[in-house]
This record gives sequence, C-alpha cells and structure tokens, in this order.
Amino acid sequence: MRIPIYQVDAFTNRACGGNPAAVCPLEGWIPDATMQAIAAENNLSETAFFVPDGDGYLLRWFTPTTEVEICGHATLASAYVVFRFLSRERERVDFRTLKVGTLIVRRMGEELAMDFPARPLRPAGPYPALAEALGKAPIEVYDGWARLALYEHASEVEALAPDFGAVARLDRINVIATARGGSGIDFVSRFFAPAKGIPEDPVTGGAHCALAPFWAERLGKSRLRARQVSKRLGDLYCEHRGERVTIAGKAAFYMQGAIEI
Repeated sequence: MRIPIYQVDAFTNRACGGNPAAVCPLEGWIPDATMQAIAAENNLSETAFFVPDGDGYLLRWFTPTTEVEICGHATLASAYVVFRFLSRERERVDFRTLKVGTLIVRRMGEELAMDFPARPLRPAGPYPALAEALGKAPIEVYDGWARLALYEHASEVEALAPDFGAVARLDRINVIATARGGSGIDFVSRFFAPAKGIPEDPVTGGAHCALAPFWAERLGKSRLRARQVSKRLGDLYCEHRGERVTIAGKAAFYMQGAIEI
C-alpha cells in the first residue's frame, strides 16, 4: 500500500519554523494500529489522517504514542494540503472529528482561519508540584483541559527549563505556561505534553482554545495576537467568540512523498 504524505510547517511563513505536521490523505480508513505506527515513525508532534466524507473530510490526529481528541496545527496543515494540492478552488473546508464536532477552516488572505471550540479554564489553588516541575513558581494556576501556569513576564516563560519527567507525572495533564506579551504581541506561551509523547510542542493551536478566552477576559479585548516562544517560534491570530474561538495562522510547505507499508 502506498499512502501520500505531506509535511507542512504551521503558524509560520517559512519552512523549518512553526510546528511541523505530517498529513496523510486516505481513500478510506486503514487500521488504527497502522496509523499509530506511521505517526511513531514520523516522530512529529502530530500526524493527521483524513478521508473524504460528503463535501468535507473525516479527520483524526496521532502523536507518536497516542490518538488525540483535538489538534490545531495539524488541522491547519491538513487544510493547507486540501487548498494547495487537492481542491484549489475551495475557500472553505469542513473537517468532521470524533470528539469535537466539525472544525471549519477558511482562507483569510495569507492566513488560514480555524473555527474551534472555546475551552475556558477555572482558577486553581497553589500547586507546588507544578512549580517544581517547571523550575519556577507561577503567580497563578488554572485548571481544566490543561493546567495553566501564569507568569508575570514573557522572559520567564522563555527561560523555563522543565523537568519533563516531573511534568508527565502531574496527573498526566497538558501544561501551558503563559505571560503577557509586548511589541504588538498580546500574550506568549509554551506547551508541554510529555505524557502524550510530546515533551514540548513547538506551536499548539489547540492550547489557544483555552488561551484565547483566558487572555480575552484578562485584557478586555476579543481579538488577540499570540506568539508561542518555543525554539521554532510561531505566530497566531485569535478571536474569542463566546463558545467558539478563531485561531488563524500561516503555513509553509516543506515536502511531499509516499509511504509504503
């Protein structure tokens, strides 16, 4: 069997920046174990697989170790593949998913804009284990889909050197570190998910389902510019729209080929 594969860097305008995702368009589903093995072989944060479904597609995402319920950068990369290689005339693509319903992606000038569910967080008490795992105590902690550590300065987020083994033991939950930005950037973040095979994700669209409502309320504005300050860096545009968020960014093509299994 030959499976087409594309690699796209999401939330960047240049190859080898942002967050790389593998995208595998399929004619029909192959066994889950095979998709998981391909994702492990690719060894990227996520590999996306999609199959035709009416006028849209069914979409799933795998890390090197597990299937996940939502992934922003690999959705952006999948839409880029549809728009550039599979259906150039489209202005919109609908991806139907197993856990989070339909995710719509539209062309928005040079960016692709994704419609995702908002995932607001709730305040939590002090969490000494989190401070120890991240190497610096945050000023506030929030819980929900992920555990959010809020810092006073962007430089503190950039300087974090987490103990990934300790992060993985924190109830096996994803961890977001964030702070207010500057110079035209409303907020910065980093994202850690070692329990799911991703010590640090370079640019995490899904995390902004929580970050957008968090910072919209804190800053008193619904439209936000965000930067994920991993080594690869990534820039995102976010808009909080009540129960939904828009997460938009650019994408850069890296390569295409075929898998033989």
